[in-house]
Amino acid sequence: MIGIAGPPGAGKSTLAEALVARLLDRGETAAVLPMDGFHMDNAVLEEKGRLARKGAPDTFDLRAFIDILKAVRGGEEEVLSPVFDRLRELAIASARVISADTRFVVVEGNYLLLDEGRWKDVRAFLDFAVLLSPPFEELERRLLDRWHFYGLAGEALDRKMNGNDLPNVRLVLSKSAGADVILPDWHA
Repeated sequence: MIGIAGPPGAGKSTLAEALVARLLDRGETAAVLPMDGFHMDNAVLEEKGRLARKGAPDTFDLRAFIDILKAVRGGEEEVLSPVFDRLRELAIASARVISADTRFVVVEGNYLLLDEGRWKDVRAFLDFAVLLSPPFEELERRLLDRWHFYGLAGEALDRKMNGNDLPNVRLVLSKSAGADVILPDWHA
């Protein structure tokens, strides 16, 4: 199991998909397991008063994520995992199959190396961990591009960036630990 961690906008999904494609081209079996599928539903986040901070560590179903990591690590049967649909801002249950015979599973997400609370437990499931760590200004530019693409502007964009994404960027950059490799110049 290979972990690709990093802040929002670092290019984790792009690198994970490229790595899996390369492994498949070489005749290996490989799959991506994205952490984003474990976002709590908006209704749950609203009930908890955390919808505006969707994407912060406490807005993920960490227990379910760890359970899936255990099942994949066990390799005894296929595992179904959720996938996040960014356009609709929701997780789709059982949307990805990871076969029991998959040799490489590339796990990607913001908090795989977060050195806080139960997030510390995630690192034990990873055989190798990469931390993507582009400069803050580059991450800010990428996130602005992302949200412009999804139609955010004005106050909504400011809330998304300054009230959520950039605090998450700072947290990941300051509280991640245990990477085997740090890539400060990764360009998605």
